[in-house]
Amino acid sequence: MFDQKFNFWQKWLTYANGLTILVGLLLAFVGNSFVFEIHNQYTRDIYFNGNAIPSDILRFKNLMFGIIGGTIVGFHVLMIMISENAFKNKETWAHRAMCYGILSWFIIDSSISIYCGALYNVILINVVALILIGVPLWMTRKEFK
Repeated sequence: MFDQKFNFWQKWLTYANGLTILVGLLLAFVGNSFVFEIHNQYTRDIYFNGNAIPSDILRFKNLMFGIIGGTIVGFHVLMIMISENAFKNKETWAHRAMCYGILSWFIIDSSISIYCGALYNVILINVVALILIGVPLWMTRKEFK
């Protein structure tokens, strides 16, 4: 019975990271589309008084979204590889690595977002990702003692 629970959470972890890869790809290639309209609207409201983003800054934003999207994809491909191999085999280091990886990202990204006035980024992106990936890590923690 307990292995069924572990298998459920291990697969959740893999699929959550797969979903996050999709988000990273979308961010990299269609970051200014309707897909991210809520996030982009908050960016315009906070940093441009609700006005359109000037074209030179929009080009820079596209560069940053491309880099961030690529980083998201790479990080979560690695998370899937760990989940489907060492984590699935209940190797302690895999659980720790995934926990430390997601927590270090969350703390750094959220701190900078809050400092820069982008609380919307923490709420729309960071908390969602932390829950999606953190819940299975929390639910499987006893398997790695």
